Amino acid sequence: MAKAVFQLEPLTCPSCIKKIEAVLNKTEGVTTAVVLYNLSKVKTEFDESQIEANQLENMIKKLGYEVLSAKVS
Repeated sequence: MAKAVFQLEPLTCPSCIKKIEAVLNKTEGVTTAVVLYNLSKVKTEFDESQIEANQLENMIKKLGYEVLSAKVS
């Protein structure tokens, strides 16, 4: 199981949380995805044999959010 934290540009609305979490949590291989609104971060836990961190980053970008950095462990 791998973990990734994505630093986003400041989030402007609480509905952003639901939008990002809904998409990521429905993704095959993602165990958990939590948006930390005040920190503008997305914390994920996923199975790297099914999905890679860069794929998650691309999904966040497709939703319209700029990813400033990513830490994978």
